[in-house]
Amino acid sequence: MRKERKPYITAKTKGDKTRWYFRLTWVEAGKRRERFIALPDDPDSAEFDRAYWSIRSGQSEQVKAPARQTWRQLATAYRGSAKFKKLAPRTQKSYTDTIEWILETNADKSVTTLSRQKLRELHMKYASTPRKADMLVQIVSILTNFARKQMDWTIDNPAEGLDLYGKQREYEPWPDWMVKALNDAPLVVRSAAELILGTGQRPAAAIAMRRDQFNGEWMTVTDEKGDETYEIFCPVVLRRYLDTLPVGGAHILARNLTQPMRYDSVEKQFRAWRESLGESAKPYSMHGLRKLAIVRLAEAECTDAQIQAITNQSPQTVAYYRKRASRKKLSRSAWSGPGTQER
Repeated sequence: MRKERKPYITAKTKGDKTRWYFRLTWVEAGKRRERFIALPDDPDSAEFDRAYWSIRSGQSEQVKAPARQTWRQLATAYRGSAKFKKLAPRTQKSYTDTIEWILETNADKSVTTLSRQKLRELHMKYASTPRKADMLVQIVSILTNFARKQMDWTIDNPAEGLDLYGKQREYEPWPDWMVKALNDAPLVVRSAAELILGTGQRPAAAIAMRRDQFNGEWMTVTDEKGDETYEIFCPVVLRRYLDTLPVGGAHILARNLTQPMRYDSVEKQFRAWRESLGESAKPYSMHGLRKLAIVRLAEAECTDAQIQAITNQSPQTVAYYRKRASRKKLSRSAWSGPGTQER
């Protein structure tokens, strides 16, 4: 007895091969349209039934209408905008990394599928990496606000009102023993450290410095966060060190003739060197060298205005590290006074 065929199924035979299809029909602009969607080869299999009912119920990806207002559309528009192009290169990269992370699993999903509750759960999921978790919330907020204001999308901002973890701690200035250990560090690590300590810039900006940014006793430095470039005095120690380096390209830390080494590459070498110093070196990062520059300037009795002119750090940051320097200086003076060495 012939098994009754399900509605909308059709078979096409070519040679000795029969293929099964779901025949989808609709009317468009007064004309009848049709589309054939391939089904599994065995019409008696459970796999065939699942595919058939998925198409007929409209759940199959093959018949679902393409999502509107997707993350891909939004990300493309934002990264092509004047607003994004005005950002500093380092900021653009930071934003792009998080945007690509979002697109990995959500590119073709509608932006509206991300609820406030879901975003809160994701934020909590990555609590062990608070900077990454906060950046996710911030980028979602930036993108959705851009969609509402620049693309006229009627959507909510699921990040609105969510509390961020915020900055977890201030970077620790390097101790003297670790600075001295740089004498035996790999050339890339030492050069990066000398640039950060001598220029007071953020690590990424210091690593990307070109040779033409140094001109005698002056150097041109960049504050990536504020998208600002300015000229300051170049310390003699840094000038002497740079004179000893081989020329490998246009940059101090050259990847090739025209490009600097990538921050990630330098940071990886730094971490390997730091690990070789033992557990006591673990709390210190390349950012800590910039903070050490503030401490040293404060110990040399530079004013806050002078320190800000060199490092371009905020008054609050300068005040924080000046307090650290003052505490050390005062404790040294106290124990060096008359009678303090007697027992």
